[in-house]
Amino acid sequence: MGWRQNSAGKPYRWEFAKDGQKINVAVNGPLMPDDFELMQQAALDGVGLAYSEVTQCSQYFESGQLIRVLADWCTPYPGFFLYYPSRRTSAALRALIEMLRYPLPV
Repeated sequence: MGWRQNSAGKPYRWEFAKDGQKINVAVNGPLMPDDFELMQQAALDGVGLAYSEVTQCSQYFESGQLIRVLADWCTPYPGFFLYYPSRRTSAALRALIEMLRYPLPV
């Protein structure tokens, strides 16, 4: 099944990489949601394949409700990066930086 990043946007092209080769695939299917939870539920209901970060579906992989396909083509996600000014940061921003630096275990 495809995925629309927002209701007005074009369908997201699935991105894969392996051994230095990168490909983007336009995916068609019976459903084109713009909501991740709907796409995840559709995959659980057997509607089709879903493109997702591993962490978003890990509980379903562990339970056997979903299986990973093309795992060797999926690039590891290094996480988010936060850029901020080195001077004059507010207490709220410093608290956010500390929370993101040491996230709670999932």
